[in-house]
Amino acid sequence: MAEQLPSGFESLATSRAYFTQESMLAVETRKRKLFIGLPRETSLQENRIGLTPEAVQHLVTEGHEVVIEAGAGEPSKYADHAYSEAGAQIVYSPEEVFKADVLLKVAPPTLEEVELLRAGQTLISALQMGSMTQEYIAALSRKKINAIGFELMKDPSGARPVVRAMSEIAGSTVMLIAAEYLARSNEGKGIILGGITGVPPSQVVILGAGTVAEYAARAATGLGAEVKVFDNHLYKLRRLKHNLGMQLYTSTLDTFALSQQIRRADVVIGALSVEDGRIPFMVSEEMVASMAPGSIVIDVSIDQGGCFETSEMTSHSKPVFRKYDVVHYCVPNIASRVPRTATNALSNIFTPILQEISQHGGINEVLFTNEHFRSGVYIYRGSLTNSMIAKKFNLRYKELGLLIAVRN
Repeated sequence: MAEQLPSGFESLATSRAYFTQESMLAVETRKRKLFIGLPRETSLQENRIGLTPEAVQHLVTEGHEVVIEAGAGEPSKYADHAYSEAGAQIVYSPEEVFKADVLLKVAPPTLEEVELLRAGQTLISALQMGSMTQEYIAALSRKKINAIGFELMKDPSGARPVVRAMSEIAGSTVMLIAAEYLARSNEGKGIILGGITGVPPSQVVILGAGTVAEYAARAATGLGAEVKVFDNHLYKLRRLKHNLGMQLYTSTLDTFALSQQIRRADVVIGALSVEDGRIPFMVSEEMVASMAPGSIVIDVSIDQGGCFETSEMTSHSKPVFRKYDVVHYCVPNIASRVPRTATNALSNIFTPILQEISQHGGINEVLFTNEHFRSGVYIYRGSLTNSMIAKKFNLRYKELGLLIAVRN
């Protein structure tokens, strides 16, 4: 006789399937509302701003608060009304903007603006190490803030997105500048940048094979100019040719070959990057003097010391000077010549960064989890963490990773 099952087990055994009941659990949220300040840029020739009205609207919709100083967007042709309609609060003094927890500036704050900072704030701006002083670093450290140089920040691929974007703009813009100053209306050689049927193309020499060189060469070859690129790194020259998808005259920085090409050139672009604290090659005064009258030299590296012995820093209001009857364009901030384009590029980079800070619960948390973002930090809670700055001024610095681990 079959064993009798208890009534409860009998119903269990005869059922076809049973599923566990879902239980609703609380999900931890670390998202934090940000208070973001956009001051008006006071530095000479700085026309950019960190966020467009569209980016501000996106951040405000997500619950963040954005305050902007009146007139901050005007150099980029963004009116206060556009930011107001996007949800930003318009204020009329830097003191009100500097109350924000996160300050987004393009140029570094002046010493007067540094005095408006308070402990615990986060400053995101350019570092501009070439013009930085020990006094400036000490002033920032005293304020016990977090300072981030956006040109040092990296993306997951290891590239520096701000440097890349601004270099793309500079590379494309220098050829427009060259075309402008080669024209007779600017007392140039009176030639077209490029060439036409039956007329030999203009000669363009580019020093360096980085992003600026790539976009300058792309623009110049597109116009029909004959381009020659010099760099001591063969892998950069090889990458440049691959990216352009064409055969191109390339050479190492051989003094004799370079002097011959510069003597024949209509345009020479200096776009070498600093290595070990200095520009790796300097075009001598004799080479520049050998160029034909009305030729043009554009020194993109002027903010790092320059590629030409004859270079002197100029400004957007007075961009050129002549030496040996060769036009010299040595403006350090070429991207500010087209500030609306540059602002859009910066906004595309900073908006996701601000969102990530919010999603991780604040600046300290995102620094703890994101090593790419961490690469831009040079002062953390008042402590110098950048070894390059420390070496330049013979200062002590602390490892950022250790500071974060201890203080969190």
